[in-house]
Amino acid sequence: MPAAAVRFRDLLAAEWIKLWSLRSTPWAFVVGAVAALGVNLNATLADYRNYPNYSDGIKELFVPIWAMRDAFTLGGAMVFILATGSIGALMIVGEYGTGQIRTTFAAVPARRAVVAAKTLVLAAVMLVYGALVAGVSFATTQAVLDGRGVGMALGDEGVARAVAASALLAPVCALAGFGLGALLRHTATTIVSLTGVLLLLPALMDERNRWGATFLHALPQGAWKRLTEVGVSPVPVEYPWTAGGAWTVYAAWAAGAVAVAFVAVHRRDV
Repeated sequence: MPAAAVRFRDLLAAEWIKLWSLRSTPWAFVVGAVAALGVNLNATLADYRNYPNYSDGIKELFVPIWAMRDAFTLGGAMVFILATGSIGALMIVGEYGTGQIRTTFAAVPARRAVVAAKTLVLAAVMLVYGALVAGVSFATTQAVLDGRGVGMALGDEGVARAVAASALLAPVCALAGFGLGALLRHTATTIVSLTGVLLLLPALMDERNRWGATFLHALPQGAWKRLTEVGVSPVPVEYPWTAGGAWTVYAAWAAGAVAVAFVAVHRRDV
């Protein structure tokens, strides 16, 4: 048991080194964070400038609905989804692309252990990354809105859930990319497929249709939208979704992606 434990710690260390040795990884982290924060802050500054000219009806709804939308905009979320999903995909397709995966499996024939180490390192790194980006986004946007007296605090109703959902979007999408990468094993194909599933499919779903709404609710983007909703929307939602159901979608995508990675790596030849 002690030897096995030490060996798995060595695997974790190796996967940590591999993740950061990819030249694209630091750039993906920086660009993803800057782009997402830039989109959110741009929307916030626009509302800050225009707030005095808004009608009384809009001002009544600004807190909490619009203030939270500024903290976590749909555009910012889409950038974040693509960036984190791509990082997750590159963690495994990079090794297949270079052929390094053969060396890895020659050194460690226990493929499940390799996948487990990759999964844990990826999930841990992306959890910290997501928490950092979500926390900074909320803090900076609400600091700007405080200049108009319409900023929100972490203790306000629904805010902690929205921040947590935005933070967890990173590991969920990264693991989705990881699972898809293990299945497809080709960088371009994986990124295109990931974009189609996580970004294009939600855009094609009509929430006014029962099946369209149900399908959207089953996607990470749809779950994120539900979890970041605060207050009562002035527009009635025809097919509402529960926060518990949205959290379940997060968990199902993460667990399903890891299961796909385990099966694909274990059963298929290198």
